[in-house]
Amino acid sequence: MPLHRVALITDGIWPYVLGGMQKHSYYLCKYLASQKVEVHLFHFNQSNYDISKLEFFSDEERKYIHSNVLVFPKSLPFPGHYLYNSYRYSKCIYALIKDKISSFDYIYTKGFSGWYLINAKHKNVVGFPKIGVKFHGYEMFQVPPDFKTKLQHILLLRKPVRSISTKADHVFSYGGKITDIILSIGINRSKIIELPSGVEASVLVKEIKPTQKPLKFLFLGRYERRKGVQELNATLQNTNESDFEFHFIGPIPEEYKIKLSQVVYHGEIRDKKQLNELIRSCDVLVCPSWSEGMPNVILEAMANGLSVIATDVGATAVLVNEQNGWLLKSPAPAEIERSLQKVLHSSLLEIDRKKNNALLLIKERFTWENLISELVKKIS
Repeated sequence: MPLHRVALITDGIWPYVLGGMQKHSYYLCKYLASQKVEVHLFHFNQSNYDISKLEFFSDEERKYIHSNVLVFPKSLPFPGHYLYNSYRYSKCIYALIKDKISSFDYIYTKGFSGWYLINAKHKNVVGFPKIGVKFHGYEMFQVPPDFKTKLQHILLLRKPVRSISTKADHVFSYGGKITDIILSIGINRSKIIELPSGVEASVLVKEIKPTQKPLKFLFLGRYERRKGVQELNATLQNTNESDFEFHFIGPIPEEYKIKLSQVVYHGEIRDKKQLNELIRSCDVLVCPSWSEGMPNVILEAMANGLSVIATDVGATAVLVNEQNGWLLKSPAPAEIERSLQKVLHSSLLEIDRKKNNALLLIKERFTWENLISELVKKIS
């Protein structure tokens, strides 16, 4: 059956809310609309932008987007307050959508935003189309960076995530180790829809920047404990090498900035042109995360002609291999140091070869123009 109307229920879309899941939601909305699929978008705002304008979509795309803006609930902080407020948010969404549920061909939910809706369908409320859920990288089932995070995963997150995933009609996976995790928590393989993330074809560079000395490494993203910034800092502070530059793009707190002459902090950059120019001036992205889905930063770096050092977690190995980068077994400083040494002692021609292979892989397999057609086929 052709796909005409989709409800896209989210925990925000980029740039109104920042994050990898939010950027993925933005592209889902944008490219479904480009296929002339009517998208009923449920989201909220955490920015200074006027969300009513949806100015980050084209005029043609906005014809097919019906925006439903909610306020994400707040409460006094207590252990599990985000989970509690996420459930309240999902209940608000259900109140908005319940009278028109049967009009949709498919409902795509992100994270906990479809929690109440999926429970309602599981109770045999009639008139529901199929519902799919995406929990990014199922990070709560991956290795945590510390004991506190481990307790949060075990005591708070795993049970509701498993329950929601079990009750949904489809569970979305980026592939790689994420599919293995979904299977390990008891989800039948027939329910899993594998589809990677991607970039817009228009952002792909035509050719790489030839590598020169000093080599320029890049960390791109905001500070999160699971992103491995502390381990990366320890590596940079203890390395004996000095003939390189390391650039940080993103809001890194002052207490996590290190004072080394070859380390540069650019802060958060939201201007796309400025951001891409800075990315393209570098050679190797470093992504030493403890857990991941399919990182947008890796996709964007490869699309801009960079090779990548990344931890083999989530779906990173779907993107990074020995032909285009270096995979870390773990984000331990010794592992990061070994990979930095490999890069620094590689020939410039070898680094260029990896950069070319990274760009070619994204061109061939990871553009949204191609991925959205796959999604429409799989959920129609």
